[in-house]
Amino acid sequence: MYWLNGQLTDSVSLSDRSFHYGDGCFTTMLTVDGKIEHWHKHIERMESCLCALGIEIPDWQMIEMWLAKAIESKGKAGVKLHISRGEGGRGYSPTQVTSPNVTISAFQFPVHYDQWSREGIELGICQKKLGINPMLAGHKHNNRLEQVLLKADIEQQGFSDGIALDYDGNVVETTMANVFWCIDGNLYTPKLSKAGVAGVMRRVVLERASNLDLKVYEGEFKLGELLTAEEVFVTNSILGIAPVTAIGKQRYSIGQITRRIQENPVS
Repeated sequence: MYWLNGQLTDSVSLSDRSFHYGDGCFTTMLTVDGKIEHWHKHIERMESCLCALGIEIPDWQMIEMWLAKAIESKGKAGVKLHISRGEGGRGYSPTQVTSPNVTISAFQFPVHYDQWSREGIELGICQKKLGINPMLAGHKHNNRLEQVLLKADIEQQGFSDGIALDYDGNVVETTMANVFWCIDGNLYTPKLSKAGVAGVMRRVVLERASNLDLKVYEGEFKLGELLTAEEVFVTNSILGIAPVTAIGKQRYSIGQITRRIQENPVS
């Protein structure tokens, strides 16, 4: 079941522009004992995407009340907040569209994520590439076709996740997470100005790195630079921070910097 604009439902209108064009944005959030982790950071990221798309900013207090209806009250769980531009309009035109539709759905916490956080995850390397799109880079808009195709690619290779490159050969992210790595005590992560999604946990890690006085380099990096790393880890809001123990045939140890960032209190 889903919540649509605060009402329980099992259907959404076929005229919704998210169905036709992916016209909107979304975020997935970890909840712990009924409380959303990093809620205000999710708001800020959603507002950034809504502004880029020219979609009306919702009343967040009302959204929070709607979310409270769906959130699991005990333990870890997840909740997805999805906003579309609304219904109607002729073709691609965003004029003559109704007010935005807000859809909320809850889901169970993936039990294997705790194991990944403790013991690490092995990654492959996606053969398909991400397109260059500076206009929408960094935003989690509702059109996720590239991620669908890359996920199918990496699962056919026998991996749960894999490193995604853009068409210039730069490391961007994985199919479901942001990626960080350590070389000589410094932290590296892709800039995400041409492709990819700037996740909320990515922002949390950057803040934790600052708290720990770690130097962070954001830029364009080729796969070979990543493969020379001493430590690698990935992040997303539900998973949190998980060490990477392999990328293809390259093996990695779970290092001290990864553990320090995992254990550093939320700022």
